[in-house]
Amino acid sequence: MTKGHNEIRLNERAQYLFRVLVERYIADGQPVGSRTLARDSRLDLSPATIRNVMADLEDLGLIRAPHTSAGRVPTALGYRLFVDSLVTFRGLSADDVRRMESSLTGEDDIQALLGSTSRMLSEITRLAGLVMIPVVERRALRQVEFLSLNDNRVLAILVTNDREVENRIVKTNRAYSQSELTQAANYLNSAFAGRDIEAVKQRLIQEMADTRAEMDQLMALVIEMSQQLFGDGERPKDYVLAGETNLMDKTELSDIEKLRSLFEAFNQKRDILHLLDQALNASGVQIFIGEESGYEVLDQCSIVTSPYTDDNRTLGVLGVIGPTRMEYERVIPIVDLTAKMLSMALNSRN
Repeated sequence: MTKGHNEIRLNERAQYLFRVLVERYIADGQPVGSRTLARDSRLDLSPATIRNVMADLEDLGLIRAPHTSAGRVPTALGYRLFVDSLVTFRGLSADDVRRMESSLTGEDDIQALLGSTSRMLSEITRLAGLVMIPVVERRALRQVEFLSLNDNRVLAILVTNDREVENRIVKTNRAYSQSELTQAANYLNSAFAGRDIEAVKQRLIQEMADTRAEMDQLMALVIEMSQQLFGDGERPKDYVLAGETNLMDKTELSDIEKLRSLFEAFNQKRDILHLLDQALNASGVQIFIGEESGYEVLDQCSIVTSPYTDDNRTLGVLGVIGPTRMEYERVIPIVDLTAKMLSMALNSRN
């Protein structure tokens, strides 16, 4: 049975050679043989000694031989040991920092800000960037407006929490004039502006029960619109994804069937959101490497995430998805700094 990386103890030489092997494989994607390792390590060791160390690393489950190759590549367990104990983080260039800052400024709309953040992450890491859309525990109604469309349809414009705007198409039982819709919107705005949407829904349910026998046309319209507009409870969790086509250039993910399964997971979102949920309550950067995710479709991938906050309240997580052979020393600081920058951008809006 393979040991967990916390149980593995490497002497200084084995640790150094293992780190060199992982860094070499991340750099060029080719299995690392004993000659390459001897050259890159610059240690005065015999080929036999290098091979013995590699055999020990393989016995510990840290490296493996792909197919019939004479070289070795890191396993998911090996990457975990490397990330947790051996990686040397690379400082970001001034150009990278300026690029990140410019992507997170000047956006007033939160949806546009999240989209800019995911695109920036994908561009700067050349991986897929994703940002979880905030799950707001309390949604206060600020304003609602109804616009008449054809075929008994109404465009409902809902403003919540000051700046969040949602547009929904509501199907009604009959055609309503614009004046009727305006009257219904005016009633909702005067009676419930500033109230929690869940409280609005409960109040309207109560009013419907109390006045059912003598309900006038205005209240009937208000109830009909509100049941569709507020009746679905909390918004489902979602995320913004950008740069998934970057993954098509990665050798480890270039198999058509693997890509098809991965893109299907992106579209269905359920499995990815489950992983992001796990990272929601964590502090700082979280990394899921290969089969650690628990989803076979992600066995060849790593997901690096970090939570972002507003007034010290966690709103969601952001991160990148790429092959397990990613530049952890560069990607981890980028994700960490992006989360801090997005938190600052959100706090500055308050």
